[in-house]
Amino acid sequence: MPITKSAQKALRQNEKRRVHNLGYKKEMRKLVKQVRSLVEENKIEEAKKLLPQVYKTLDKNAKVGIIKKNNASRKKSRLTKLVEKKKN
Repeated sequence: MPITKSAQKALRQNEKRRVHNLGYKKEMRKLVKQVRSLVEENKIEEAKKLLPQVYKTLDKNAKVGIIKKNNASRKKSRLTKLVEKKKN
């Protein structure tokens, strides 16, 4: 357990931030899974409609530091590639 007042406050802040960041991550994972499952079920049009929302979430997560910029870019690229590949 932290002893000093500043360490106690830092612990409280870290816990609050951790919970906040988990919410962001959960939303991101949920959307990515939805797109992948839609592609598996050959519902390409629905997956395409969901892509902008996924892009927005990934960009937001990269902006606030949940994931790195290149990680977001890679995820967007791979999802787009997956949807386009199934379309053809």
